[in-house]
Amino acid sequence: MKLTLAIQKTGRLAEDSLELLRKSGFKFEITDRSLTFSINNFPLEIIFLRADDIPEIVADRVADIGICGQNTVEEKGYKVRELEALGFGKCSLCMAYPEKQKKVSLSGKRIATSYPRLLGKFLKKQKISADIVDLSGSVELSPKLNIADCICDLVSTGSTLKNNGLVKGETIFKSEAVFISNDQISTEKQALLDKLLFRIRAVLTARKYKYIIMNAPRKNLNEIQKCIPGLKKPTIASLFADTDYVSVASVVEEDFFWTTIERLKEVGASGIIILPIEKMIL
Repeated sequence: MKLTLAIQKTGRLAEDSLELLRKSGFKFEITDRSLTFSINNFPLEIIFLRADDIPEIVADRVADIGICGQNTVEEKGYKVRELEALGFGKCSLCMAYPEKQKKVSLSGKRIATSYPRLLGKFLKKQKISADIVDLSGSVELSPKLNIADCICDLVSTGSTLKNNGLVKGETIFKSEAVFISNDQISTEKQALLDKLLFRIRAVLTARKYKYIIMNAPRKNLNEIQKCIPGLKKPTIASLFADTDYVSVASVVEEDFFWTTIERLKEVGASGIIILPIEKMIL
């Protein structure tokens, strides 16, 4: 028995999904023409699909699990479970307006988008009556072609908007890649899924932390410990060559990393070594 995982066949999301699998200890080989392949050291088969097809394939139980953007999951509206946010593929679904046109009321406007469901929910929540122009591509060109007055589209860097004479407006939905499954997975496959998620979560957790090692004055240990917002108290070892100093090792959260280093320097820490953490199990 194997789990079947659907991932996007091309693009950055595909690359990041495969990299996550590799870092989670799954071993595999693929070729440029591969549409499916098996993991060598786990009962898991990968199938490559268009991003828009993944929620439907998972909901219909053709695949047990999938990786795709939250924007796709929400737009398609199929009944799936979101199991884990993966921290990559981040983008925002935003309104955008022609540069020469200051932001105006959306009421009565024509809005071009490839996400009519998400846009419709936003307009309904805001009690705005507007015409949605459903386009499958070239959304940014629609104001120039007089197809629409403004657009609603995915934005990551904003360069595409700028190149088409548009400026970013309000954000209506924030998205990142998520791990999904169908809601009728068998007990046996759920056991495999739990093992798979255990590995992936160890990698995702590790991304939030750094491992640091330093030398510090023994007399300043209390101040050193207060500086480190780690998981537990740091590991402390004596230095045989210098009894006035100790070696201190700890785990530091990425969000507080540079502030922590600055404070450690202020209380006498030196020879600070920072190491990435490959996997972490809490």
